Amino acid sequence: MFDAIRRQDASVVRMSAATRTVRIGALDLDFEVLAGDTIIGPAIERGAWADHETALFRAHLAPGATAVDLGANVGWFAVQAVLAGAQVHAFEPAPEIAAVCERNVQRALARRPGRAHVHRVAAGAERAKARIALASDNFGDNRVLEAGAARPGDMRAGRDVEIEVAPVDEFVQGPVRMLKIDTQGSEWLALQGARKLLAASPVLGLLIEFWPYALRGASGRQLLEHLSELGFTLGKATNAPYPMSVERILAQVERRDRVKGGIDLYGARGTNFHVLGAKARLHGFVRSLKED
Repeated sequence: MFDAIRRQDASVVRMSAATRTVRIGALDLDFEVLAGDTIIGPAIERGAWADHETALFRAHLAPGATAVDLGANVGWFAVQAVLAGAQVHAFEPAPEIAAVCERNVQRALARRPGRAHVHRVAAGAERAKARIALASDNFGDNRVLEAGAARPGDMRAGRDVEIEVAPVDEFVQGPVRMLKIDTQGSEWLALQGARKLLAASPVLGLLIEFWPYALRGASGRQLLEHLSELGFTLGKATNAPYPMSVERILAQVERRDRVKGGIDLYGARGTNFHVLGAKARLHGFVRSLKED
C-alpha cells in the first residue's frame, strides 16, 4: 500500500522536474533520477548510491520492520526498505523531488507488497511554514532556511520554495528499527520532533549526516553528545565502522574543510553495532588503530 501525503498548495504541486529513468541491475528495478543532478543521479546511474550507508541501512531491516527516511530525496533508501519487506515513512519537502520519490517507491511496491508513506514535509521540531533553498546542481543539497535568512553563501543562485515543516511524531509511531536523517543541517531539529518515536524505539539503527557548518539549532558537539545520551554507539558510516568517541569524531571533522567537511555517521543502540560481519569488524578494528 502506498500513501502520498501532499500538503502544498496546488500551484506548487503542479511544478515538475526533468527526469530520466535508468535500470538498476542489482535491484532489478527501473529507477527515476533528476536530470542535471551532479551527485546522486550519476551515482545511481552507475548502479548504486551511498554503498556503505545502504548496506548499514538494510542490515537493520527485516520483513515487517519499520524504517524512517528523513530527507528522502528521490527515494533510494525508501526503495531499499520496501525491497527488504519493511514499512517505510519517507519525508521529502521539495515538491518536485518528492514526486520522483513517490514514483520510485511505487515501482518498488510493484515488485514487493508492503507499505510506504511519502510525506511532503520537512522534519522539524514543530509545525511551521518555511522556505527551502533548492540547489542548482547537487540536488541533494537543498536547505531549509531560518525565517528571514538569505540563501547560504556557499550555494549557487537558485530557486527557493515554500514548504511545510512538522514533527515526525505527528506521522510515525514507534517502534522503528532504522532511522536515517540527511536533512542538510536540520538534523538536530528533526531529532527534537521525534522524541516520542525515539523513546518507543529501544532497538534502533541510525544513519545521520554530521555537518556542523550547516547545522541549525545546536552545535556539532551538542548533537553528538545528545546522541550519546540517547544511548547510541557512533562511528563513521563506512564499509568497516568502528565505535568512536564524541571527541574523536569532532577532531576528525575539525581537520576537514569547514564548508565541505561533513561526514555520515552510523549509530546503533540496543543491538549489535557490528552488523556487517566479522571481516568488517576486524577491518574496523585495524582502522581504529591507524586513524587519529
